[in-house]
Amino acid sequence: MKVDIQSIHFTADYRLLDFVTKKVEKVTTFFEDIKSADVYLRLEKDSEKENKTVEVKLNISGNPIFASGQSNTFESATDLMLDKLVAQVKKHKEKLVAKN
Repeated sequence: MKVDIQSIHFTADYRLLDFVTKKVEKVTTFFEDIKSADVYLRLEKDSEKENKTVEVKLNISGNPIFASGQSNTFESATDLMLDKLVAQVKKHKEKLVAKN
């Protein structure tokens, strides 16, 4: 799966990009037919406590799947997003199995 990461309002370092890539690639253990993932790391206004947002769009056959997480660190926002993403991927897979 191809993972495309864009950082908005800041420059992400290699460790963060590697961390996010590995987390997003774990989704393929639940569903293999994922073509690509578009990930957006967004830094909101600095005055807010939870100012780091991670959004992902999985490009799969049919409709894409979206998930996001917001927290005070990108790592915890990624974990929150991943929980939502895995739940949606499992639900999508169950629908496909039920149709067949």
